Amino acid sequence: MLGAIEAGGTKFVCAVGDQNGKVADRIQIPTTIPGETIPKVIDFFKPYSMDAIGIGSFGPIDVNRESPTYGHIMSTPKPGWKDYPLVQTLKNAFGVPIGFHTDVNAAALGEATYGAAEGLDSCLYITVGTGIGAGAIVQGQLLQGHSHPEMGHILVKRHPEDPYQGRCPYHGDCLEGLAAGPAIEERWSEKGIHLADREEVWKLEGYYIAQALMQYILILSPKKIILGGGVMNQKQVFPHIYQYLEKFLKDYVPLPELSEYIVSPALGNDAGITGSLLLAHQALTEKSGR
Repeated sequence: MLGAIEAGGTKFVCAVGDQNGKVADRIQIPTTIPGETIPKVIDFFKPYSMDAIGIGSFGPIDVNRESPTYGHIMSTPKPGWKDYPLVQTLKNAFGVPIGFHTDVNAAALGEATYGAAEGLDSCLYITVGTGIGAGAIVQGQLLQGHSHPEMGHILVKRHPEDPYQGRCPYHGDCLEGLAAGPAIEERWSEKGIHLADREEVWKLEGYYIAQALMQYILILSPKKIILGGGVMNQKQVFPHIYQYLEKFLKDYVPLPELSEYIVSPALGNDAGITGSLLLAHQALTEKSGR
Protein backbone atom coordinates (compact mmCIF):
# COMPACT_ATOMS: atom_id res chain seq x y z
CA MET A 1 0.00 0.00 0.00
CA LEU A 2 1.42 3.32 -1.11
CA GLY A 3 0.41 6.84 -0.15
CA ALA A 4 0.48 9.75 -2.58
CA ILE A 5 0.21 13.49 -2.07
CA GLU A 6 -0.15 16.01 -4.86
CA ALA A 7 0.49 19.18 -2.90
CA GLY A 8 -0.85 22.07 -4.95
CA GLY A 9 -1.22 25.74 -4.32
CA THR A 10 -5.00 25.53 -4.03
CA LYS A 11 -5.54 21.94 -2.89
CA PHE A 12 -3.80 18.82 -1.61
CA VAL A 13 -4.92 15.64 -3.36
CA CYS A 14 -4.17 12.63 -1.17
CA ALA A 15 -4.56 9.03 -2.27
CA VAL A 16 -3.66 5.45 -1.44
CA GLY A 17 -2.95 2.91 -4.14
CA ASP A 18 -0.20 0.89 -5.79
CA GLN A 19 2.74 1.34 -8.14
CA ASN A 20 0.54 0.52 -11.14
CA GLY A 21 -1.32 3.78 -10.61
CA LYS A 22 -4.44 2.09 -9.26
CA VAL A 23 -6.05 4.35 -6.65
CA ALA A 24 -8.06 2.76 -3.85
CA ASP A 25 -9.14 5.93 -2.05
CA ARG A 26 -8.56 9.66 -2.35
CA ILE A 27 -9.50 13.02 -0.89
CA GLN A 28 -9.07 16.71 -1.71
CA ILE A 29 -8.07 19.13 1.04
CA PRO A 30 -7.89 22.92 0.57
CA THR A 31 -4.40 24.42 0.81
CA THR A 32 -4.72 27.05 3.51
CA ILE A 33 -1.95 27.18 6.13
CA PRO A 34 0.11 24.18 7.28
CA GLY A 35 -1.54 24.09 10.71
CA GLU A 36 -4.91 23.50 9.05
CA THR A 37 -4.00 21.48 5.96
CA ILE A 38 -1.39 19.01 7.25
CA PRO A 39 -3.45 17.57 10.16
CA LYS A 40 -6.20 16.75 7.65
CA VAL A 41 -3.62 15.07 5.39
CA ILE A 42 -2.35 12.97 8.29
CA ASP A 43 -5.88 12.04 9.37
CA PHE A 44 -6.65 10.75 5.86
CA PHE A 45 -3.69 8.36 5.87
CA LYS A 46 -4.01 7.15 9.49
CA PRO A 47 -6.42 4.26 8.76
CA TYR A 48 -4.04 2.76 6.19
CA SER A 49 -0.93 0.67 6.73
CA MET A 50 1.35 2.28 4.15
CA ASP A 51 4.78 1.09 3.05
CA ALA A 52 5.87 4.44 1.61
CA ILE A 53 4.57 7.89 0.65
CA GLY A 54 5.29 9.91 -2.46
CA ILE A 55 4.91 13.68 -2.52
CA GLY A 56 4.71 15.88 -5.60
CA SER A 57 4.75 19.41 -4.22
CA PHE A 58 4.38 22.99 -5.40
CA GLY A 59 7.70 24.76 -5.30
CA PRO A 60 10.28 25.94 -4.96
CA ILE A 61 11.31 22.98 -2.81
CA ASP A 62 14.65 21.57 -1.67
CA VAL A 63 15.22 18.23 -3.43
CA ASN A 64 18.95 17.95 -2.63
CA ARG A 65 19.23 15.06 -0.20
CA GLU A 66 22.57 16.34 1.09
CA SER A 67 21.06 19.68 2.05
CA PRO A 68 20.08 20.46 5.66
CA THR A 69 16.78 21.78 4.34
CA TYR A 70 15.99 18.75 2.16
CA GLY A 71 12.24 18.18 2.05
CA HIS A 72 11.38 21.80 2.83
CA ILE A 73 9.15 24.08 0.81
CA MET A 74 11.33 27.10 0.16
CA SER A 75 10.68 30.69 -1.00
CA THR A 76 6.97 30.45 -1.78
CA PRO A 77 4.68 33.48 -1.43
CA LYS A 78 1.96 31.20 0.00
CA PRO A 79 1.37 32.32 3.60
CA GLY A 80 2.77 29.95 6.21
CA TRP A 81 4.51 27.56 3.79
CA LYS A 82 7.91 29.24 3.40
CA ASP A 83 10.62 26.97 4.88
CA TYR A 84 8.02 24.39 5.91
CA PRO A 85 9.57 20.91 6.56
CA LEU A 86 7.01 18.86 4.64
CA VAL A 87 8.96 15.61 4.34
CA GLN A 88 10.14 15.52 7.96
CA THR A 89 6.64 16.29 9.23
CA LEU A 90 5.18 13.28 7.41
CA LYS A 91 8.15 11.08 8.29
CA ASN A 92 7.57 11.90 11.95
CA ALA A 93 3.89 11.00 11.57
CA PHE A 94 4.28 7.69 9.71
CA GLY A 95 7.91 6.52 9.84
CA VAL A 96 7.94 5.22 6.26
CA PRO A 97 10.19 6.02 3.26
CA ILE A 98 9.13 9.19 1.47
CA GLY A 99 9.74 10.11 -2.16
CA PHE A 100 9.76 13.84 -2.79
CA HIS A 101 9.80 15.99 -5.89
CA THR A 102 7.92 18.80 -7.58
CA ASP A 103 4.30 18.32 -8.58
CA VAL A 104 5.22 18.79 -12.24
CA ASN A 105 8.08 16.29 -12.09
CA ALA A 106 5.67 13.83 -10.49
CA ALA A 107 3.22 14.46 -13.34
CA ALA A 108 6.00 13.99 -15.89
CA LEU A 109 6.85 10.66 -14.25
CA GLY A 110 3.20 9.59 -14.37
CA GLU A 111 2.81 10.49 -18.04
CA ALA A 112 6.13 8.87 -18.97
CA THR A 113 5.17 5.62 -17.23
CA TYR A 114 1.46 5.23 -17.99
CA GLY A 115 0.42 8.22 -20.11
CA ALA A 116 1.13 10.18 -23.27
CA ALA A 117 4.90 9.57 -23.15
CA GLU A 118 4.75 5.87 -22.24
CA GLY A 119 7.66 4.00 -23.80
CA LEU A 120 9.74 7.15 -24.32
CA ASP A 121 12.89 7.98 -22.36
CA SER A 122 12.27 11.74 -22.43
CA CYS A 123 9.34 14.08 -22.11
CA LEU A 124 8.34 17.45 -20.78
CA TYR A 125 5.23 18.04 -18.68
CA ILE A 126 4.08 21.64 -18.32
CA THR A 127 1.22 22.83 -16.19
CA VAL A 128 -0.43 26.17 -16.91
CA GLY A 129 -2.84 27.07 -14.15
CA THR A 130 -2.58 29.18 -11.00
CA GLY A 131 1.13 29.14 -11.76
CA ILE A 132 3.30 27.68 -14.50
CA GLY A 133 5.75 24.88 -13.88
CA ALA A 134 7.46 22.14 -15.86
CA GLY A 135 8.93 18.76 -15.09
CA ALA A 136 11.18 16.75 -17.36
CA ILE A 137 12.28 13.18 -17.90
CA VAL A 138 15.74 12.98 -19.51
CA GLN A 139 17.27 9.61 -20.39
CA GLY A 140 14.64 7.94 -18.25
CA GLN A 141 15.38 10.01 -15.14
CA LEU A 142 13.72 13.01 -13.52
CA LEU A 143 15.68 16.12 -14.36
CA GLN A 144 17.43 17.50 -11.28
CA GLY A 145 20.69 19.38 -10.87
CA HIS A 146 21.59 21.92 -8.22
CA SER A 147 17.84 22.11 -7.71
CA HIS A 148 14.75 21.21 -9.70
CA PRO A 149 13.68 22.94 -12.93
CA GLU A 150 11.75 26.23 -12.58
CA MET A 151 10.80 26.64 -16.22
CA GLY A 152 7.74 28.71 -15.48
CA HIS A 153 9.93 31.68 -14.62
CA ILE A 154 11.89 32.02 -17.84
CA LEU A 155 11.83 35.41 -19.52
CA VAL A 156 9.79 35.80 -22.69
CA LYS A 157 9.32 38.76 -25.01
CA ARG A 158 6.18 40.69 -24.27
CA HIS A 159 3.84 40.97 -27.26
CA PRO A 160 4.22 44.48 -28.76
CA GLU A 161 0.48 45.08 -28.35
CA ASP A 162 0.26 43.73 -24.78
CA PRO A 163 0.40 46.56 -22.21
CA TYR A 164 0.02 44.17 -19.26
CA GLN A 165 3.04 44.40 -16.95
CA GLY A 166 2.91 40.90 -15.47
CA ARG A 167 2.12 39.73 -11.96
CA CYS A 168 4.93 37.44 -10.81
CA PRO A 169 5.96 38.73 -7.35
CA TYR A 170 9.58 37.84 -8.12
CA HIS A 171 10.10 38.57 -11.82
CA GLY A 172 7.14 40.62 -13.01
CA ASP A 173 6.76 39.71 -16.68
CA CYS A 174 8.28 36.23 -16.76
CA LEU A 175 6.28 33.43 -18.41
CA GLU A 176 4.20 32.79 -15.28
CA GLY A 177 3.70 36.52 -14.76
CA LEU A 178 2.27 36.91 -18.26
CA ALA A 179 0.52 33.63 -19.03
CA ALA A 180 -0.69 31.89 -15.85
CA GLY A 181 -4.39 31.83 -15.01
CA PRO A 182 -4.32 34.84 -12.64
CA ALA A 183 -2.51 36.90 -15.31
CA ILE A 184 -5.23 36.07 -17.85
CA GLU A 185 -7.91 37.11 -15.37
CA GLU A 186 -6.16 40.33 -14.40
CA ARG A 187 -5.39 41.31 -18.00
CA TRP A 188 -8.90 40.62 -19.36
CA SER A 189 -10.93 41.23 -16.14
CA GLU A 190 -12.49 37.76 -16.46
CA LYS A 191 -11.46 34.23 -15.60
CA GLY A 192 -10.22 32.24 -18.59
CA ILE A 193 -13.18 29.88 -18.37
CA HIS A 194 -15.48 32.83 -19.22
CA LEU A 195 -13.33 33.93 -22.17
CA ALA A 196 -13.62 30.79 -24.29
CA ASP A 197 -15.04 32.61 -27.32
CA ARG A 198 -12.50 35.45 -27.25
CA GLU A 199 -9.93 34.44 -29.87
CA GLU A 200 -7.60 37.32 -29.00
CA VAL A 201 -7.20 35.91 -25.48
CA TRP A 202 -6.00 32.52 -26.68
CA LYS A 203 -3.94 33.88 -29.52
CA LEU A 204 -1.94 35.94 -27.00
CA GLU A 205 -1.69 32.96 -24.65
CA GLY A 206 -0.41 30.82 -27.52
CA TYR A 207 2.18 33.50 -28.31
CA TYR A 208 3.72 33.28 -24.84
CA ILE A 209 3.51 29.50 -24.46
CA ALA A 210 5.06 28.95 -27.91
CA GLN A 211 8.02 31.15 -26.97
CA ALA A 212 8.61 29.02 -23.90
CA LEU A 213 8.27 25.77 -25.84
CA MET A 214 10.82 26.96 -28.37
CA GLN A 215 13.36 27.46 -25.59
CA TYR A 216 12.59 24.11 -23.97
CA ILE A 217 12.85 22.31 -27.31
CA LEU A 218 16.18 23.93 -28.17
CA ILE A 219 17.67 23.11 -24.76
CA LEU A 220 16.15 19.74 -23.82
CA SER A 221 14.88 18.30 -27.12
CA PRO A 222 12.13 16.25 -25.44
CA LYS A 223 10.49 13.43 -27.37
CA LYS A 224 7.02 14.50 -26.23
CA ILE A 225 5.58 17.68 -24.71
CA ILE A 226 2.50 17.42 -22.53
CA LEU A 227 0.51 20.53 -21.62
CA GLY A 228 -1.74 20.26 -18.58
CA GLY A 229 -3.32 22.50 -15.96
CA GLY A 230 -6.58 24.42 -15.86
CA VAL A 231 -5.69 26.94 -18.56
CA MET A 232 -4.88 24.15 -21.01
CA ASN A 233 -8.43 22.84 -20.68
CA GLN A 234 -9.18 25.61 -23.16
CA LYS A 235 -8.29 23.47 -26.16
CA GLN A 236 -8.67 26.39 -28.56
CA VAL A 237 -5.22 27.61 -27.46
CA PHE A 238 -3.43 24.60 -28.99
CA PRO A 239 -3.72 25.70 -32.67
CA HIS A 240 -2.28 29.10 -31.73
CA ILE A 241 0.62 27.42 -29.96
CA TYR A 242 1.36 25.29 -33.03
CA GLN A 243 1.14 28.28 -35.37
CA TYR A 244 3.44 30.50 -33.33
CA LEU A 245 5.93 27.72 -32.63
CA GLU A 246 6.32 27.03 -36.34
CA LYS A 247 6.78 30.76 -36.91
CA PHE A 248 9.42 31.10 -34.17
CA LEU A 249 11.41 27.96 -35.02
CA LYS A 250 11.42 28.62 -38.78
CA ASP A 251 12.21 24.96 -39.56
CA TYR A 252 15.51 25.21 -37.66
CA VAL A 253 14.74 22.03 -35.72
CA PRO A 254 12.87 19.14 -37.39
CA LEU A 255 9.87 18.10 -35.32
CA PRO A 256 7.07 15.54 -35.66
CA GLU A 257 3.54 16.67 -36.50
CA LEU A 258 2.90 19.26 -33.76
CA SER A 259 -0.59 18.00 -32.93
CA GLU A 260 0.98 14.63 -32.07
CA TYR A 261 4.11 16.04 -30.44
CA ILE A 262 2.47 18.64 -28.16
CA VAL A 263 -0.52 17.04 -26.49
CA SER A 264 -2.83 17.01 -23.49
CA PRO A 265 -2.15 14.60 -20.59
CA ALA A 266 -3.35 11.08 -21.34
CA LEU A 267 -3.90 10.62 -17.59
CA GLY A 268 -5.94 13.81 -17.36
CA ASN A 269 -6.06 15.18 -13.83
CA ASP A 270 -4.51 11.97 -12.47
CA ALA A 271 -1.00 12.57 -13.86
CA GLY A 272 0.28 14.11 -10.63
CA ILE A 273 -1.23 11.61 -8.22
CA THR A 274 -0.10 8.68 -10.41
CA GLY A 275 3.43 10.09 -10.44
CA SER A 276 3.34 10.55 -6.68
CA LEU A 277 2.46 6.86 -6.25
CA LEU A 278 5.49 6.09 -8.43
CA LEU A 279 7.67 8.34 -6.26
CA ALA A 280 6.52 6.35 -3.24
CA HIS A 281 7.40 3.09 -4.97
CA GLN A 282 10.84 4.45 -5.89
CA ALA A 283 11.46 5.42 -2.26
CA LEU A 284 10.43 1.97 -1.06
CA THR A 285 12.64 0.27 -3.67
CA GLU A 286 15.64 2.40 -2.73
CA LYS A 287 15.23 1.55 0.97
CA SER A 288 14.97 -2.18 0.29
CA GLY A 289 17.92 -2.08 -2.12
CA ARG A 290 15.97 -3.76 -4.91
